[in-house]
Amino acid sequence: MVLIALYIAVNSVISAVFGQTGAVSFIVNTVFSLGLIALMSGLKRTAYYGLKRVRNSKQYLYFLPLLLLISVNLWNGFNTDKGASEIIFHILTMINIGFIEEIIFRGFLFKMMARDNVKTAIIVSSLTFGIGHIINLLNGAELIPTLLQVVYATATGYLFVIIFHKSGSLLPCIITHSLVNALSVFSIENTLSMYIAPLILTAVPLLYAVYINRRVRKC
Repeated sequence: MVLIALYIAVNSVISAVFGQTGAVSFIVNTVFSLGLIALMSGLKRTAYYGLKRVRNSKQYLYFLPLLLLISVNLWNGFNTDKGASEIIFHILTMINIGFIEEIIFRGFLFKMMARDNVKTAIIVSSLTFGIGHIINLLNGAELIPTLLQVVYATATGYLFVIIFHKSGSLLPCIITHSLVNALSVFSIENTLSMYIAPLILTAVPLLYAVYINRRVRKC
């Protein structure tokens, strides 16, 4: 919880002062990522916290539903108005953020709480990940899109924690999370992306999570 609070606080300050995806944000989040890797390596718990491959991807439908989540930011075409440096720093920063958030919300938080109660750990991990996006309001985001983001982030967080719980691997979650965030630099805002996409980003994770819960045994 301390790491989550620190991560949110630091990135809120950076976003307000330097912008969410500039050079400073990239550097700070890269340091954060390297720190997490060093911590897990020092504890010899990289596999324990999900940095290992998934066995038998077939039972997860080869994670094909995750491709739908990854592609959602490109449904309206490509936004090519941004400069090369902005695009590069956005992508690199979001790769770091995808990694960091999966490790602290799923790897650390879920694993810590699951020792006492798995169901509670799943709920808390999902809700804290979703509600954490409310901080975007402080960075100038609009109320309704932010609330929708909280809803679908909670649903996606639930899917990711189910994948981690069942497979023991965070790699599919890290890759999907990073790509969804990174490709947002190319998204074009309209009615589809603001209101319909959130519905899809809520329904698909929930349905896929239900499938995994029913069909896949915990490794």
